[in-house]
This record gives sequence, structure tokens and C-alpha cells, in this order.
Amino acid sequence: MILAFLYWDSLGYLFQIWSTDENFGHGFFVPVISGYLIWQQRGVLFGPTQGKKTWLGFGIVMIALFLYFIGEFSTIYFLLHLSFWLMLCGLAVALLGWKGVKSISFPLFFLLTMIPLPQFFLQSLSAKLQLFSSWLGVECLRLVGVLAFRDGNVIDLGPIQLQVVEACSGLRALFPLMTLALICAYFLKGPLWKRLVLFLSSMPIAIVLNGVRIGMVGFLVEEFGVGAAEGFYHFFEGWVLFVVSLAVLLVEMWILSQGNHETNASSAATGSPGQSSCLSSGMTPVGSRSISKAYVCSVLILAPVLLASTYIVDRQENVPIRKAFLDFPMQVDEWKGHSFPMKQIYIDTLRFDDYLLADYQRGTEPPVNLYLAYYRSQKKGRSVHSPSTCLPGGGWEIKSMETLDLEGMESNGSPLRVNRVLIHKGEHRQLVYYWFLQRGRILTNEYLVKGYLFWDTLMRNRSDGGLIRLTIPVSSESNLDHEEDLLREFVKSVNPFMTQYIPD
Repeated sequence: MILAFLYWDSLGYLFQIWSTDENFGHGFFVPVISGYLIWQQRGVLFGPTQGKKTWLGFGIVMIALFLYFIGEFSTIYFLLHLSFWLMLCGLAVALLGWKGVKSISFPLFFLLTMIPLPQFFLQSLSAKLQLFSSWLGVECLRLVGVLAFRDGNVIDLGPIQLQVVEACSGLRALFPLMTLALICAYFLKGPLWKRLVLFLSSMPIAIVLNGVRIGMVGFLVEEFGVGAAEGFYHFFEGWVLFVVSLAVLLVEMWILSQGNHETNASSAATGSPGQSSCLSSGMTPVGSRSISKAYVCSVLILAPVLLASTYIVDRQENVPIRKAFLDFPMQVDEWKGHSFPMKQIYIDTLRFDDYLLADYQRGTEPPVNLYLAYYRSQKKGRSVHSPSTCLPGGGWEIKSMETLDLEGMESNGSPLRVNRVLIHKGEHRQLVYYWFLQRGRILTNEYLVKGYLFWDTLMRNRSDGGLIRLTIPVSSESNLDHEEDLLREFVKSVNPFMTQYIPD
């Protein structure tokens, strides 16, 4: 009950992810499966021979609490979910000892598959898989005689272009299939290397078959029109390919199980997976088990932590006064700008509190695109999205990336340091400058953004911040110097306005 109150907010977010993100919809089944596997070992857990008591469980609980406070102050849900899992492991070790925990080590480990990966990692992985799936889909189309070309994550079929969006990256099949492969590996009777092969093979199976699915969509579009890529066809193809992936995995499991001559007796002696060791004659009532001091101390320490967490979660942040981007000047020196709205799908994903998207142009020079995003509070689930992961999601490939100081430009007495990224999609090239303006600091590293977020939430009770991104099209590699000079001139003109809208 104490754990439920302590992790109420993060568990609620976990259920929300399972309900809304198809990449992790399998999370609902993971606790049920783990619970069943633990129940199978009830004869060992509550048998007459109890595990040796150890204080290591209390130490694991303390580590879990440390991660809990880090997660709360840095507003990172992944750390909170990891803290919850460690808390369960620590309490299990304190209560059951090593022998008891060893018998349920896999069910405890399996619980990790219900935890969503950090968002920045998912975005980066999804972008790479989109590009790979696009390439594989084009190769499949060429094998069946369909003329197709790839431009980033866009498949060009001539009169029709298909964009491999994030939903088609293959993550929706990859994570559930890896979870199923882990269960299959657990029940596979054989040496450890065979189980590892079975589990690891689920990744290429899911990725390759997703590329084949995209090729199938392209073939159907070529034969029956663009409607074949939408609605029932797309849904049906996705499910069919997942079932095929599972079938391939089961066939591989059958092949790997051949040649294993383990007897039931040896399986039982080693406590093989899937073998219930529950013997009613050997069970000891739960109430008759002795409770270790380590477990008692672990539970007692949760009470003051619960009181402290109530203050952390409910306290109001200090939000500075700022100007709205609606008032951002559309005339900056010789640069004339015009703003335009962002698509709602991107607004829902980025979840900022205020933004500006505008093109600025000086005479007949190439336009500079300015994107500003501001977050009043970067609480759990809401934070600045790095262009290094968002740009590849749009089909752009990063050709080069470096960090540099812009000469003659400062912010708060420090040199203006930016990330310089050269991206391309087919024949199109763009030069991007971006940096994070976080409570008076200019940052270029996403991990430092999170580190300072933890510090400022703890010391200043603030988590506001913003992102500044500028983009200019590049006509050719030989003309890059001219367009980079143009971009720097615009940065020099617009930079003095920034702290009025993203305050220190």
C-alpha cells in the first residue's frame, strides 16, 4: 500500500503509456505473466527451507529511494519506473533471502520489459529504423520488378510517394516480439547460448519483416492505388507480419530444442523454467515465516519518504515573467519575417507551452527558419525535444554534427555555443544551428539539460526552459560558406531578444 502511494504518479503515467502507445501495449500482460511465474514457485518461496537473511535487500531499497528522488527532481519517469522495480527486488531480497529470490529471478527480471524506454532514446531508435525500413522496402520492391527510389524515409513510386512515418518504424512489432522471445527463451530447455540466440534473433526478425511489410504496402499501392496503404490493408498487413514473426520465432525455438536430452529429473534438480516446484506437503504457512530485520527496516523507512514525496510532488514551482512569442518582432534589423502555425500532430507531441515558427528573409537571400519552444515546467513527460532526434524522424539524415562557439556573440557574459548540424534528404541540404536556453544557461548537450534540470528543481524550484533552432537551406556544398555567414548574421541580430521570451 505504501508503494502504491509513493509511486502513484509514475504508475499512473505507466498505465497511460500502455493504453496510448502501441509500442508498449504489451505492458499490461507483463505483471500478470510475472505473477503467474512467481506463483509457480510458491513451493520454494514458502517451503520449510528459508533463504539466508541478508541486509543487501535493505541496501537495494536505499538505492531505489535514491533513484526515486533523482527521478522526481529531474522529472524523468524512466528513473522512477526503474526505482519501482529496484524497490520490488530489494524488498524481495530482504524478505526471502538469496535462495528465495533466485527461484523468482526471471519473473523479477521480466518485469523490466513493462518499462518504456526514455523518450529521447525511442525517438533516435525510431528515426534510424524508419530509414532502414525505407531502404529495405525499396529493395523488396525492386526484387519484384517495381521501380522505386528512396529519398530519406520517403519511397518514390513515380506518381505516388509513400512516407514511412514513425508508426511504420517497426517498434510496434519489435518490443512485443522481444518480450515474447524472452518468455520463449525462459521455457526453452537447453544451454544458455541457445536461449540467448532465440532472444537476440527476435530483433532482426522483427526489423526485416517490417521492411518486407513496407515493400508489400508499396506493391499494393502500385497495383491497386494509394487506398491500399491506408485503413484495413495497412492494419491487416501489420498484424499478419507480426503473426508471421511469431511463427518464425516458434519454429526457431523448435529447431533449437532438438538434440536436448535433459531428463525431467535433472530439470527439476536445477529448477528449470516452467517446472512448478510447489509441493503442498512441504509448504509452510506464510504467517509462520520469520520476518527479517532488514525487511522491517526497509518497510519502516518508506513512511518518512512518503511524507517527503508529498511535499515534492505538490509544491508550486517558481515561474518567471516573460513575453509571449505572439509579440516576437517580425522585423529584426533588415530581416523581415512571417510566422505560420505548426501542425496539430506536432503540437500534441512536443507539448510546449508557447512556440514560434517563422521564416525571416533579407532581400533575395535564402530564408532562415526560426523555431522557438518554451516550457513553463518540464515536469515528468514534458521536456524539450532535441533536434538531433527529431530531424531524422522527418526523413533528414545527419551528415555532420559539431559544437562550436560563435565569434563575437555572447549570452549572459558567456560565448554563444551552438550545435551545428548539416542534414540532407536526397538532393536537399540544410544547415541547422540549435541550443537549449535553460534558466540562464546555454547548453548544447541533452544530458546536461537533464542534469541542470535536477539541480535547479532542487535548489531554485524551477524547471522552465526553451529551445532555439535556426535552419537555412543550402544550395550546394560550394556555397555553404556564404549561407553559414548569412545564418550567423541572423543569429547576431535575433539573439539579444531571446532572454525576454525565454527568461534567465
